[in-house]
Amino acid sequence: MTTLPADSDFISTLHHYIKLADAFVWGPWLLIPLLLGAGLYLMIGLRFMPLLYLFPAFRYLWTGRKHEASHKGELSPFNALMTSMAATVGVGNIVGVATALILGGPGAIFWMWCTAIVGMATKYCEAFLAVRFRVVTHRGRYVGGPMYYIRLGLGKKWTWLALLFAFFGAVASFGIGNMTQVNAISTNLETLLDVPPWATGAVVFFLVGAVLVGGLKRIGQVAGVLVPFMALFYIIFGLTIMIIHYEMIPTVFQMIFTHAFSPDSVVGGLTGSAILVAMQYGMARGMFSNEAGMGSAPIAHATAITNSPVRQGFLGMLDPFLDTIVICTMTAVVILLSGVYVPGAGSGSTLTMTAFGAALPSIAGFEAGRYMVTLAIVLFAFSTILGWSVYGERCAMFLFGERISLPFRILFTLVVPLGAMLELNFIWDTADLFNGLMALPNLVALLLLSPVVFRMTRQYFDDPAHRYRRRRWRFFYQNPPRP
Repeated sequence: MTTLPADSDFISTLHHYIKLADAFVWGPWLLIPLLLGAGLYLMIGLRFMPLLYLFPAFRYLWTGRKHEASHKGELSPFNALMTSMAATVGVGNIVGVATALILGGPGAIFWMWCTAIVGMATKYCEAFLAVRFRVVTHRGRYVGGPMYYIRLGLGKKWTWLALLFAFFGAVASFGIGNMTQVNAISTNLETLLDVPPWATGAVVFFLVGAVLVGGLKRIGQVAGVLVPFMALFYIIFGLTIMIIHYEMIPTVFQMIFTHAFSPDSVVGGLTGSAILVAMQYGMARGMFSNEAGMGSAPIAHATAITNSPVRQGFLGMLDPFLDTIVICTMTAVVILLSGVYVPGAGSGSTLTMTAFGAALPSIAGFEAGRYMVTLAIVLFAFSTILGWSVYGERCAMFLFGERISLPFRILFTLVVPLGAMLELNFIWDTADLFNGLMALPNLVALLLLSPVVFRMTRQYFDDPAHRYRRRRWRFFYQNPPRP
């Protein structure tokens, strides 16, 4: 691969300061406590409804494939969720989990679960506000997300904050949602199959262009097929390995819980600091994986054909559960039971591929596990590109108007080959920084608008049409029945 001209003094200096800013934003003193604290506050404010209503939410997931004719929107509730998950379920579910294990030890997985649990409340509120404050453009498009519920929910005096979010989101879409994903595809195919980067870039360029030319509806249709397929493929793949090594499962979970509170001193240098290291990397990778609080997912949920913010919120809260509790856990369990995991050693992509290759028996010298991981990375990364194209386009529309939509899609597609052929350390760190900065305006809006979410959610459960829900959840959630 060719490289960016990062050897110049200006680029090197800029990259240095970007890395410092990135470490601060994603470090233990800013974004992680803010995201975790906001999630805890929203979970308590909702009276733990996202946890209590998890299984009924899966019923809405199934029925969300269809919609009533009187409801307004662009995508079915199911396809809106799949478009959101297309961007969420990505390379981080495979490589990011391995990186968390290397840097934070097995205990990092426990703290990753904690972020997913509180993230369910955050995603519920994001999807709720996305539908509650969405608008219809002159061309009949339904647009929403943090930039809209900041401006409409908090008032015009907060427009500057909405503009900041839209700017951060548009910039991040080209890096973390485009070039870095193509680079992951290209690197894996070149390593395993000797596919030249230019060939990968050309194929992905035409595939992305073919989908984006059809606009949001085609993206939603592709995501509605691709995301369930790739998720089921990966889950069946992981379950097969777990069944083969079923006797190791109790040991793996014991390792995760034990290391969460009493990790080896090898991880983090000292036993005392090791717990903090496990918390930091587990929470950071968990939040990075499920994007709860980042403000990206509500952009997709705003397009849902629905008249109920609450019901779309039910679907939104499934995102962290499926992404982190299910898919990320499967990656971690396979790595830990494979026997190749060494604390503090290796790289994320190498560890995952080696672990799956070792855990799945080879057939006549054919290492099926390595090829399965590569296929999963290709599918996950491609879906992320599609999902982030929606996020970037809607952010650009907020900044420059609806006419920017087609030029943005063209530019987004043209950037794809660059990601396959360039070394992207500078672009990755820059995109990572802007992705983190997206969360700050969004968290301000979530906290300030939380009374609206709490009040309308209680009204939903107060509705006589939902009495069966009142009887079921009254003790935990509902106020005493009114006379």
